[in-house]
Amino acid sequence: MAHYELNTPVTEAQVRQLRINDTVTLQTTLYGIRDATQIHMFDRQRRTRFDLRGHAVIHTAPNVKKVPIDAAHPCGYESICIGTTTSDRMERFTRPLMTENGVRIIIGKGGLREDSLSAFKELGGVYLAIVGGTAALETTWIEQIEDVDLDDLNPESLWKFRIKDFGPLLVAMDSHGASLYSEVRDDAAARRAKVLASLGVKSA
Repeated sequence: MAHYELNTPVTEAQVRQLRINDTVTLQTTLYGIRDATQIHMFDRQRRTRFDLRGHAVIHTAPNVKKVPIDAAHPCGYESICIGTTTSDRMERFTRPLMTENGVRIIIGKGGLREDSLSAFKELGGVYLAIVGGTAALETTWIEQIEDVDLDDLNPESLWKFRIKDFGPLLVAMDSHGASLYSEVRDDAAARRAKVLASLGVKSA
């Protein structure tokens, strides 16, 4: 296990250094994205003015409030609570995020599935996990909402956050085909089979 401090955007080489169980702390920029954002981007062909190449995205629909535009709030939003949502239902968007927008890092909770793992391996990407229930802590890692796009979808807009010391986050799926979620599933299946065998029951 190793710990990495990464400034976004990152290169493919930097991502391919990461292995499951490593930890990562991110600096500089993070983009917030969720279901509706990606439905509009990939199903309805809406384009964003943001350049996401090499960047990290987090699955979120933040709780924000409108405020007057000033130096501290350049796009007129103040963060109230910016937490992470479950990633699984956004599985189908991993590959297009990487191929069409150049995203390298996806942050979420609960993990993604096999096609995402294949995309990470083929294209050079990684999934970083956040433990559920840490929204208050995550909010302190975000210094400012710098910009917003596709804002008619609010709160599922495409958010640009300025971050500092965002993490540590756990590498849960890497670019080498490894997944903590697969390991946990396989371990649970083996333990179940062992218990059933001890009871004289054949596992299905």
